[in-house]
Amino acid sequence: MQPVLSFAPELLLRAQAVRVVFFDVDGVLTDGALGFTEAGETLKHFHVLDGQGFKLLQRAGIHIAVITGRDSAPLRTRLSALGVQHAVYGTEDKRPAAEKILAELGLDWSQAAAMGDDWPDLPLLVRCALACVPANAHAENKALAHYVCTLQGGQGAARELCDMVLVAQGHYARFFAEAVQR
Repeated sequence: MQPVLSFAPELLLRAQAVRVVFFDVDGVLTDGALGFTEAGETLKHFHVLDGQGFKLLQRAGIHIAVITGRDSAPLRTRLSALGVQHAVYGTEDKRPAAEKILAELGLDWSQAAAMGDDWPDLPLLVRCALACVPANAHAENKALAHYVCTLQGGQGAARELCDMVLVAQGHYARFFAEAVQR
């Protein structure tokens, strides 16, 4: 059995050097809807495809970093369960947060990919080697992106980016073959 995924060669070239992937949360890892309980607790829905993509990237030695304008217990629980070690919560000024993570990892923007759906994510998208957005991202984000996912935020869009990086770096076919053989 052979994998069926394919991406444009120019995207794969951009993804070859990626060592860290920055993700927004609301509108990227979730569908962007905010639900609240009567007690005021935030409800968030995360897609398992995205979680598996995170695990595969980490298995390939690629860092996951989450930078978000909000903070919530469900988000922290999900990121902890996925083993995400680099997360910045409650910031609308995402560039300094990303630059701090890059410095900690000894990396630069040419080794970074990012996925964001709205204007607070633009400073990352315009600086990184590979800028991706979900299908339901804001029009300006789509215009600046190297790749607009076929899937929407919270519906597997983050997995598309993970898969692209894995394909570009030669991990995807091996991981797929191992999964099929189990």
